[in-house]
Amino acid sequence: MFAQPPTATPDLNPETVEKYLRSALGYETILWLDEGLENDHTDGHIDTIARFVAPGVVVCMTPQSADDPNAQVLKRIAQTLATFTDARGRRLKVVTIPSPGRVLDERGQVMPASYVNFYIGNRTVVVPTYDTEFDRPAVDAIAALFPDRKTVGLSAKALLTGGGAFHCITQQQP
Repeated sequence: MFAQPPTATPDLNPETVEKYLRSALGYETILWLDEGLENDHTDGHIDTIARFVAPGVVVCMTPQSADDPNAQVLKRIAQTLATFTDARGRRLKVVTIPSPGRVLDERGQVMPASYVNFYIGNRTVVVPTYDTEFDRPAVDAIAALFPDRKTVGLSAKALLTGGGAFHCITQQQP
């Protein structure tokens, strides 16, 4: 699953990208979401808006307050995910967790804060937190998805200022 058509390679359309992914990685089904979080400097990487947590089960966020800058986008993402089917033709099960809501940087700008950018380790799940009232409910909701792992919430606001959170920083190593 990918968040939106690639912006790093604008000469490649989604059909061409799908052809390459099927050939190189054997993907059968590729699902596209075309919106990301406000001010997301990753151009809407999927790990900030939706994550598979089990076969056919995807988690995304839902707004908890009227001032959530991503309220409409998050609602559309959940609705779109609910229409998708997996490679076997089964409708996806969509599990929603709270959104952190409005998280601001030191200049008062909206940050693309996401609890979905959690890291899954062998024994632990690390959930980014942002010192909002929704941190604990989000960590608890994610913990319920991984009952065989210890789930902890750790502050990620400083990481987010540099780009991404725990899932982002644990990816590809040179």
